[in-house]
Amino acid sequence: MASNKKYWKSVEELNTKSSIVDTLKQNEFVEEIPTDDFLGDKENLEASSTTRRDFLKYVGFTTAAASLAACEGPVVKTIPYVIKPDDIIPGVAEYYATTMADGFDFANILVKVREGRPIKIEPNKEANGSTNARVQASVLSLYDSLRLKGPKSNGSDISWADADGQIISKLNEVKEAGLPIVVLTGTCASPSTKKLVGKLNDTFGNVNHVVYDAVSESAALDAFEAMYGTRALPDYNLEKADVIVSIGADFLGDWQGGGFDAGYAKGRVPKNGKMSRHIQFESNMTLTGANADKRLMVKPSEQNLALIKLYQAVVKGLATKEASPLNDAVQKAAAQIKAAGSKAIVLTGIQDKNAQLLALAINQAISSEAIDVVTTKNIRKGNDTAVAQLITDMNAGKIGAVIVNNSNPVYTLPNSDEFVEGLKKVKLSVAFSMQDNETANAVEYALATPHYLESWGDAVIKKGQYSLMQPTIKPLFDTRQFQDVLLTWTGSTDSYYNFLKDSWNTDVLNGKSWNQALHDGVFVVETTEQEEVVLNEVDIDAAGSELAKTQGSDFELTLYTKTGLGDGQMANNPWLQELPDPITRTSWDNYLTISKADAESIGVENYNVANGALNGSLVEISVNGVSEVLPALIQPGQAKGSLGLALGYGRKQGLKAEMQTGKNAYKFYKDFNNHQSDVSLKIVEGEHEFACVQLHNTLMGRGDIIKETTIEDYNNIDSKEWNKVPMVSLDHNEVEATTVDLWDSFDRSIGHHFNLSIDLNACTGCGACVVACHAENNVPVVGKSEIRKSRDMHWLRIDRYYSHEEDFAGDNEKKEAGTGVSGYKNTMAELEDPSENPSVAFQPVMCQHCNHAPCETVCPVAATSHSRQGQNHMAYNRCVGTRYCANNCPYKVRRFNWFNYPNNSEFDYNMNDDLGKMVLNPDVTVRSRGVMEKCSMCIQMTQATILKAKKEGRPVNTNEFETACSNACSTGAMVFGDVNKNEDTVTSLVEDKRAYHLLEHVGTKPNVVYHVKVRNTQEG
Repeated sequence: MASNKKYWKSVEELNTKSSIVDTLKQNEFVEEIPTDDFLGDKENLEASSTTRRDFLKYVGFTTAAASLAACEGPVVKTIPYVIKPDDIIPGVAEYYATTMADGFDFANILVKVREGRPIKIEPNKEANGSTNARVQASVLSLYDSLRLKGPKSNGSDISWADADGQIISKLNEVKEAGLPIVVLTGTCASPSTKKLVGKLNDTFGNVNHVVYDAVSESAALDAFEAMYGTRALPDYNLEKADVIVSIGADFLGDWQGGGFDAGYAKGRVPKNGKMSRHIQFESNMTLTGANADKRLMVKPSEQNLALIKLYQAVVKGLATKEASPLNDAVQKAAAQIKAAGSKAIVLTGIQDKNAQLLALAINQAISSEAIDVVTTKNIRKGNDTAVAQLITDMNAGKIGAVIVNNSNPVYTLPNSDEFVEGLKKVKLSVAFSMQDNETANAVEYALATPHYLESWGDAVIKKGQYSLMQPTIKPLFDTRQFQDVLLTWTGSTDSYYNFLKDSWNTDVLNGKSWNQALHDGVFVVETTEQEEVVLNEVDIDAAGSELAKTQGSDFELTLYTKTGLGDGQMANNPWLQELPDPITRTSWDNYLTISKADAESIGVENYNVANGALNGSLVEISVNGVSEVLPALIQPGQAKGSLGLALGYGRKQGLKAEMQTGKNAYKFYKDFNNHQSDVSLKIVEGEHEFACVQLHNTLMGRGDIIKETTIEDYNNIDSKEWNKVPMVSLDHNEVEATTVDLWDSFDRSIGHHFNLSIDLNACTGCGACVVACHAENNVPVVGKSEIRKSRDMHWLRIDRYYSHEEDFAGDNEKKEAGTGVSGYKNTMAELEDPSENPSVAFQPVMCQHCNHAPCETVCPVAATSHSRQGQNHMAYNRCVGTRYCANNCPYKVRRFNWFNYPNNSEFDYNMNDDLGKMVLNPDVTVRSRGVMEKCSMCIQMTQATILKAKKEGRPVNTNEFETACSNACSTGAMVFGDVNKNEDTVTSLVEDKRAYHLLEHVGTKPNVVYHVKVRNTQEG
């Protein structure tokens, strides 16, 4: 019989009105568990003095609190369309062809737009477009919360009507005074804009257009004009070159506007047993030098000598018998150029007209097929002489008005102080600017212009190839285009759109469709006549004699631009600030690169502190009497007696505090020369904290990670010798690792199965794929402090390896020579020290999407799992952040969200203001604190491709599948596709004799395949 007796623990329970009893029924603990304090923000965690008893109490509060913190995302309320626009289908992306032309970077691109928001930049491949890291990141600059939001007069807001009235009045005063009006712009490749400047001249008279590039190519323009009669730059197709000799030209970087990497990579991938031979003479270790087959370290002044000797040997047939490493290298290079004939090319980055003339003369003498002097480039047009004269005239009171557009001379000019003084002496100073930058704060009127994604426009990037720019979003602020304002000032009531369309219909389209040109983004003017090249007579010998007069010094400085920040105009872009430099693997800084020998001579040190972060000494550098204190970074491959410093840093105005990094190197850029010889250096007190993401300096025998061979072995030896399959022990017998399995394999032949191929020969390390991944997958920016703790969130990293010996083969020989425990240990320790002039290899590494993934087997909540299509999935809502998967991953590609990076004042980047959030991709979850994340192989892109084909009632087209990284890769190093589809390029690539998997002996069976790096070591 059941008992109806009532039992109680205390007398208090008999009181039916007791609030304590009710509370205890709902809560296991007497006091409230302060989980918010314990699991709260960074400051509370750091200040916590939790006892062991309290900690166990928190843990005893089950894992529910931690699980909820990881699983529950914030509630974000959305506002639905009241009336849906006809041209927008929610959830479906629109793509618009347009053009980026900011004066430094020029590209034909596609813009991905979601619900009216541009969120991603892609290359317009139908127009032979390609993108670099800056072009990829430019979409984020649209949502910069510190943009200039309206017109200003002397720092105060003003209406456009008042600004127009006052400026027109002053322009008329200048006209009556008979003084010239100067329009100072960055490189203007827009024919319609040039017509409008002409209209301004018709209205006010005496208008001069001066073109100024912050990073000058004026010497190359002057040389080409002297030889070919046109002030332009030749184009180079390096695919046509069997021998490439570069003297100081970082042509895989920003040299002459860049864009040469695609052709270069095609010649570097072995085909029919052949590949190009690349010889590089340089001072800094550059991206181009890192990819060379033979790299010679020379001081900047010695580059001149090398070019003169090369000219004499190739053109004059004069070879000196001087016994020096430089002379020996030049003579060997000359012999290879002669042997290759028209299949050779010589490039130089020396900013001297005489040096550029010598290079042009060599290419002319060998009738090089790789240089195009007819279809010239218009992406660098700056005239140093005109800029210098302008500053002189401004200070002499000879200029009436200065109108600046698409340029920031107050920041970039080496003699900025003189320019600012000159501005005070003109009657009118106006700056058209998207940013509230240094120039906008130095002029009388700062007029806010829209971002290029909010603008109409055109550009002729290459002769005869016209590109259109169209808005992809309505202007976010009270901005007006430079061209619309010019129309207003000239008394026209027409809009720039109408002017542009009329101009194209009249001058460009020749009866063809405007709408079709706008859809395509480009229009190529067809010419039936073969244009003849007129070659002017130039005294090349005199140019060589003049170049030989250049004097060197004990220390010489090379100024360069990083692939991330470029000339500095996008310094407020956190994606670019956090992009690691391909060579140094350091972000959030510029620094003085110095050779190990020079560092030891003056006492400079670099060392790692307890948490693995890199610190270094400070030095004071003086260049032409201008001094600055800079951090020094010891750089393998830096020529002794040479120093390197990146331009584009040190900006202060119009930037968030986090982005105000580095020092302004433009003040050392005397006479717009990237080589400076009046340099002195001394160490000073203090140390600098670098944000470096890669500790390992060398390959250190990592032969199963980076595999490489020579073109001779590739052609003459069986691939099993140079692409060895690792062996493992099975039943006490050595067998190939690929034949052994711990797990049963599934049948993956049905449906799609995705693979990504990465060719180490084609990868230049440029980093465009890293930024593209950031944009596509909502990867957070964490800042310098977190980077120093190895907490970067990049889903894709590009590892850079040096060699201890002159090449990686020497490294492997040295490793194998180590005998005994102590001997092997000493050998490996020695291998960690890079060579004075190391070989370099780049390797993109992301989640390998292993078919036998070790992360999946250790996840206690099954948050990570494998799909039939070959992708390793992450269910973020299941993840409780144990990090077992990261510990078990041999590739170290998983990232842990230590903090809630969005909506967190600690991380004041794009995810932390409403404007910056507009760039987020709605197809990808924004991850919260406490969860793991990693490369998803862009599952949202592969699924969108499948659904598109299904909707259109067709199978997926050949090579239609893409990821963000493969789409952004201009060299074709990354190829993505379906290996179950024989027509996809990736299917043949995974079967290539150069193909291998990373850490194949582990048995993870990745879906990412690499291709052995082949070097052309043939001297003749």
